[in-house]
Amino acid sequence: MKPLILGIESSCDDTSAAVLRGGVMLSNVIASQAIHARYGGVVPELASRAHLQNIIPVVDAALKDAGTTVADVDAVAFTRGPGLLGSLLVGLSFAKGFSLARNIPMVEVNHLQGHILSHFIDRPDVDTPHPSFPFLCLLVSGGHSQIVLVRDYLDMETVGETIDDAAGEAFDKCAKVMGLPYPGGPVVDRLASEGDPARFRLARPSVEGYNYSFSGLKTSFLYLLRDSLTLDPDFIEHNRADLCASLQNTVIEILLDKLVRAAEAYRIRDIAIAGGVSANSGLRRAVALQGERRGWRTFLPELKFTTDNAAMIALAGYHLYRAGRFSSLDVTPAARAGELS
Repeated sequence: MKPLILGIESSCDDTSAAVLRGGVMLSNVIASQAIHARYGGVVPELASRAHLQNIIPVVDAALKDAGTTVADVDAVAFTRGPGLLGSLLVGLSFAKGFSLARNIPMVEVNHLQGHILSHFIDRPDVDTPHPSFPFLCLLVSGGHSQIVLVRDYLDMETVGETIDDAAGEAFDKCAKVMGLPYPGGPVVDRLASEGDPARFRLARPSVEGYNYSFSGLKTSFLYLLRDSLTLDPDFIEHNRADLCASLQNTVIEILLDKLVRAAEAYRIRDIAIAGGVSANSGLRRAVALQGERRGWRTFLPELKFTTDNAAMIALAGYHLYRAGRFSSLDVTPAARAGELS
């Protein structure tokens, strides 16, 4: 029988636990933290305190939903990073305690690789198509924008990444200056469907290779608002939908330009997207359209797997378990992706 993996995700403001038998998801429970909305962004101290309150009830619910007990678990997988140190520490500490109490191995997971491997989560009685190796994955989230060449479950190479702001940061920061609620990305997406994407011209970066930059886009958006508000104090209110449509369209064009070039250079036809921004409806349509034009097989994650979730951590943990790549008890959390092996 394939191993039963308990996954723990606590990298930011969602506490999640999942149980997988091999690559098949039996449960996936998420406790979100609504308190951050009033501050316009995640407050690290509040996030870590909420994780402390949520971690045991969430794990208990995941085990019950899966019809299993702690005695059935063969290994515990946890997010080591990147993320907020205090939040990561809660999940890591729980995993250490669980591992010691049950005398089972624990497996540390790179959160970003978990997002990529979410495309391989299976469910009972559901036929889910998976990309074939090698494939390219456009990983876009609040803090990361990357193009990753995926040769195998545990063999990945980042061929392009942002040199400053990420796509999700551009959405959230521009949404904030327009007075939109946090998180801004979903609100921008909704309003963009009502606006004209060609109404405003925003800066597009010139960056070598397959790397990204969104700081210039963000700055040009702020300058547009500043100059326009001096002439019309109600400029944002009168043009909010067009502003959102132009912002979203520009971000998507920047993302897809490099993705298309990378796909051509590596001669790859299986293309996937992952991460929180992969829930953006405009990006999903644009990737699907490029796939039709270029003969790609495109893989768009289910919306529930675009946000942070423990199912993807457990899935990555399953393949690490199979490879015998266990974590030691002296492991510490890693806030930045560069600190992970």
